[in-house]
Amino acid sequence: MTVRGLRRIIVSVAELDPALHLYRDALGFVEQYRAGDVVMLQVPDGDLQLLLHQRPPTPGMAGVAAALLVDDVDAMTAAAERAGAIIAAPPADQPWGERQSVLTDPDGHVLCLVSPANG
Repeated sequence: MTVRGLRRIIVSVAELDPALHLYRDALGFVEQYRAGDVVMLQVPDGDLQLLLHQRPPTPGMAGVAAALLVDDVDAMTAAAERAGAIIAAPPADQPWGERQSVLTDPDGHVLCLVSPANG
């Protein structure tokens, strides 16, 4: 028996609207459905889902962080910041071959944006 993949990330959020402004409007996740205090989002052209669940969040820098593969880390970081994310580490090339920025969403959850490094 083995894990076959990653299906969904569930993020607890204090309010759905600010979270949707970041994840849907700025980062480009596609809204699939709403049901009460949850909204299911989908990665465009992918299988990964992001479920936003309105309930008390318990964020922290030492918890689990999602790393999202994007086309342009710098542009997506700027869009995320305009949508309410806080930059914890600005875009920079990393020794493992990726360009990465580290953000926190409106509820304080850590989110990394990554792409292959240009050089």
